[in-house]
Amino acid sequence: MKSNIPSKEFIKKQYEAYADYFNEIMANVISILRSKVILQAQPTYKSRVKSFSSYYKKILRLKPEEASQSDSLICLTDMMGIRMICAFLEDINLGLDQIKKIFEIKEVEVKGAEKKFSEFGYESVHVLIRIPDECKPEFKGKYKSLKPLPDEVVCEIQIRTILQDAWAEVEHELIYKTEFNPFDIPLRRKLASLNASLTLADITFQEIRDYQNKLQKEIEDRRQSFYSLADNLLNEKPKKAEKKENVNRITPFVQGTIDDMLLQAIHAHNEGNLEEAVDVYSKILEAISPDEKNVIAVIRKHRGMAYFSMNKFGDALEDFKISIEKDPKAFRTYYYAGIVYSIQKEYEKAIDCFNKSLEINKFQAHTYFRRAKDYYELKEYEKSMNDLNSALNLGMDEQECKPLQEKLVKKFGLNM
Repeated sequence: MKSNIPSKEFIKKQYEAYADYFNEIMANVISILRSKVILQAQPTYKSRVKSFSSYYKKILRLKPEEASQSDSLICLTDMMGIRMICAFLEDINLGLDQIKKIFEIKEVEVKGAEKKFSEFGYESVHVLIRIPDECKPEFKGKYKSLKPLPDEVVCEIQIRTILQDAWAEVEHELIYKTEFNPFDIPLRRKLASLNASLTLADITFQEIRDYQNKLQKEIEDRRQSFYSLADNLLNEKPKKAEKKENVNRITPFVQGTIDDMLLQAIHAHNEGNLEEAVDVYSKILEAISPDEKNVIAVIRKHRGMAYFSMNKFGDALEDFKISIEKDPKAFRTYYYAGIVYSIQKEYEKAIDCFNKSLEINKFQAHTYFRRAKDYYELKEYEKSMNDLNSALNLGMDEQECKPLQEKLVKKFGLNM
């Protein structure tokens, strides 16, 4: 008859025999996560096999009878733990949604959600996944002495932000590892204050990221509008900038800052309110110190693009020149200046700008394409063909290149 008292040494030997097996499973799961979870800022991953001390305490609490009678490994849901550590709060839900599509989910729990604000726990999302068969090593070689695990064995994935993970590490050392739960009110307040500060920091980081994303979307829309207008002008089809109706456009969320004014100006620019955009850009330039070269370079570049959209090419070129003076490494500004010179039929000056842009960044399909067109105007057909091929190799749209390509083929007397 078996004793009702479990043998700690037997259970320890049995549990630790699976350590390498568990680690290999987690490495395989992390490999899948790395390849299939795609976020704007890619997560980092940690993994751990639950310590025997924690494992033993838990089975005595949850499965005492099984511990005293079973000859097989007693399985818990958190023997294998992976942490997916994200940069921003929004990444938690985005990551969770992708994990749900990759694995069979057994359970999702938000830990800490039940705590009051005055308490010092911190939230994280815990996901239990069924371990895919391809992640399980075969029970042979160094694992041949192990008994196969039940199919229902799971792996836990904890999804946290960087700050949530930092809190969890410190909380584990201060409280759970020492079985310490402070009764002293001032000490509890300090811990609650730290928790609140970290939570606020996470929220603030997310707000800044949201703001950056909005600003980047506006800048990209404005850049594409600039390219479209440049195409029309270079093809001798002048087109006045149209006011666009777009109810989804964002509006500034912070009042009075330089970033806010820049977003307001770009928003007006994208909406076709060019005079308003120029006015706001000008106010920013009046408000900043002459020593802030990088800021001046950015604002001059944006205002130059607004002037360009108004067909004020002289004003646009002046802003682009000053922007380049303040930031000589700004390859896009050289490109914009080159387009203005091309429109003014000053092809040699345009090519000089395109040369400087490509010296800084040689992987610019549009810049090769524009330089190819200007070389064609200067009757330097071989250089034009070389640049056109470079543009195509870098992914330039074939249909956009076709008119110039056909003209060059005729000049060389070749058949398409």
